[in-house]
Amino acid sequence: MKVYMPDREWPPHYREVLSELEKVTDPVTGGDVLSSGVIAGLEVSEDTLKVWLNFESHAEYNLTGASAIAYSKIIGDIMERFALRKFDRVYIYDLKNVPVGIFENKRGYRVEDISSEKV
Repeated sequence: MKVYMPDREWPPHYREVLSELEKVTDPVTGGDVLSSGVIAGLEVSEDTLKVWLNFESHAEYNLTGASAIAYSKIIGDIMERFALRKFDRVYIYDLKNVPVGIFENKRGYRVEDISSEKV
């Protein structure tokens, strides 16, 4: 995992992902997830994206509070932007390295295979 730091020199394939992450809104602050500090780190390879969010998941946390809803929205937005469209595998983790979101394209679908007519 590469720790996210805004002033870091990022390779081109990381910059593409970071550019897309700037479009994901943090519902708590209203800013993007990069500037609000939600993204702790990431790892980008040819067909796999791994993102670490700056929180720890606990049973109590998942049952109560607006923060849980906010993080659920962020996880969903990241999946929507990257899963199948840009990567065949997307994993989102908390700070304890617990998976909080997983997408694996096991059947080899392409984004063209899914249309509003088939859904």
